[in-house]
Amino acid sequence: MSVIETASLRKTFRSVQKEPGLWGSVRGLWSRRYVEKEAVKGVDLVVGEGEMVGFLGPNGAGKTTTLKMLSGILLPTSGHLSVLGFTPFDRRAAFLRQIALVMGQKQQLWWDLPARESFLLLKEIYEIPDDAYRERVGELAEMLDITAILDTQVRKLSLGERMKCELVAALLHAPRVVFLDEPTIGLDVVSQVRIREFLKTYQERHRSTILLTSHYMQDVKELCERVVIIDQGMKVFDGPLAELVSRYSEEKLIRLTFERPVAAEELTPFGEAEVQGGGTQATVRVPRAESARRAGQMLATLPVADVTIDEVEADEVIRQVFSRASGTG
Repeated sequence: MSVIETASLRKTFRSVQKEPGLWGSVRGLWSRRYVEKEAVKGVDLVVGEGEMVGFLGPNGAGKTTTLKMLSGILLPTSGHLSVLGFTPFDRRAAFLRQIALVMGQKQQLWWDLPARESFLLLKEIYEIPDDAYRERVGELAEMLDITAILDTQVRKLSLGERMKCELVAALLHAPRVVFLDEPTIGLDVVSQVRIREFLKTYQERHRSTILLTSHYMQDVKELCERVVIIDQGMKVFDGPLAELVSRYSEEKLIRLTFERPVAAEELTPFGEAEVQGGGTQATVRVPRAESARRAGQMLATLPVADVTIDEVEADEVIRQVFSRASGTG
């Protein structure tokens, strides 16, 4: 069952181009020049119930604009858009009760109040029954290990603690669809890991549909089996993360362990080599189509104790996809 559907979704922003200088400002009072920027260019997307999808792209690709249209904050310029059977920009109460939008750069908690006070306000806004409210706050706070800080002023919390409280606030009304825009941005490694663990457990328990944007590939690799890549407002890939790597990577990595140290010069005939462990280990980058043959050659000519053939890291492949889509590669 599809929960999110878009077809030829577009968003164009129109702004005034001011001419330089005082005379330009005066002329602008009577005559204005407008500039249009197409931020989203005909995106087609279908997301099923219970999926957690990574929504990726470089800065300015159109990710946040798309999320804002899906959540009803922005009105599309053209195209079809449906979330849970609703037209998001109608902003119907029945729709808003079933979605949540978490933006790593924005906050919904009151700065001078404890997080619990903001939760109580959201309880009244969403008309959450008392028993359900207590159960949800207890469950979410325990999962995120923040029970002890719920009565502390938000301004006194660390960035990681505030982000955890933001997640509780967003999920308090048990939304069916959750849009996460850079939820781990700016956090330390420990906080990133904790939030990833929480999101994985939460999604498994509640089967919410989650659309996740992140510049941290570790978020995507650990949480999402499917990724959608958007660049310059256009969708350039939609499928499993493993398929992305196999389709767009032209290379493979041959990882070797040797019985004795091997010099880098002995490996250069086979590919781009990086030697580690004082010459007892090495990684050789080779063309994908040549990986099996070159691994066999190294086994035949070098003192190899162990060998594995791996895919290139997903974040490197995604950079290659961006480069090709923008015409710079």
